[in-house]
Amino acid sequence: MLALASMLALALPAAARPVPEAIGVFGAEEAAEEILLRGTTDLVLFEPVLDAFLATAPQLRIRYEQWASDDLYDAAAAACRGEFPSADLLISSSIDQHVKLVNDGCARPYRSAATAALPPEANWRDEVFGVTSEPAVMVYNRDLVPDALAPRSRFDLLDLLRPADTRFAGRVATYDIEASGLGYLFAFADSQQATTFGSLIEAFGRTGAVATCCSAEIIDAVASGEFLIAYNVLGSYALARAAEDSRIGVVAPEEYTLVLARGAMIPRQAQHPEAAGALIDFLLSEPGREALVDAHLILDVAALLPDADDSLLRPIPLSPVLLVGLDQQKRAGFLALWRETFPRE
Repeated sequence: MLALASMLALALPAAARPVPEAIGVFGAEEAAEEILLRGTTDLVLFEPVLDAFLATAPQLRIRYEQWASDDLYDAAAAACRGEFPSADLLISSSIDQHVKLVNDGCARPYRSAATAALPPEANWRDEVFGVTSEPAVMVYNRDLVPDALAPRSRFDLLDLLRPADTRFAGRVATYDIEASGLGYLFAFADSQQATTFGSLIEAFGRTGAVATCCSAEIIDAVASGEFLIAYNVLGSYALARAAEDSRIGVVAPEEYTLVLARGAMIPRQAQHPEAAGALIDFLLSEPGREALVDAHLILDVAALLPDADDSLLRPIPLSPVLLVGLDQQKRAGFLALWRETFPRE
């Protein structure tokens, strides 16, 4: 595994050598065809889904590379320029980066009955497809924050941070948007949606909230008590952990909840596009959806918001609107605000 990562890294100059965080190979060694899948989903979380697909396609084997979202985008953009080996399929939570890749001509169209059945917000130009449904949630330590005190909304979180002597000072965490493409996507979507965004940023800065990476590390730190609350964590990871760890409480903000669909895209240079398309179709099929539900990658947000209606769910659509946050000037201004709130040591 390390040898493969090193070989891939040598395809780029030393200053820009993204490498995967983990690699797994699934399927029979004698399989006739191997596809390379690069994604941001934790390998352990995604493995049962890939196994379910391979049970329907024994002629295939999958090499899965788990990447950090920004590194995955850098590798995909380099592959599009012919400077890095291409994957056959990319699945990322940073769907704004996927839309940019499509806009830059880096994707191969794919059409099937399954993709045609998707709603418009989950199918961008037959080149990126939303394959999961995952809310952005708040996570809290149930041993240290009683359920009755846990914030149910952004307004509640602001109330917890308001007192000068708040015990939540330095004990609230969120994604570092400079290190996490998903974190940037959620934060920018919040800035467009929430009247509370400015107040939250001010409260985070005043109380010494921590910006860090990544989902698993943040949730681990909440479970250990290092952090009491984490904001805008991807619900798939949070609920998977809560299912096995009673210390973890999960809340979908009740005034509105962002909902993400991970994007699947076949790169223009894919060597096995038909097999990649078969995996997309499986993920959109009933057995595939069942496997994604079991892996907590498709979540019933209504179960987290039993008293809410669908108007409070804010799906992040696959559309050119996502490119607004990636505009260089807009991004620079947003990152400058972030650095003021979370100064680097």
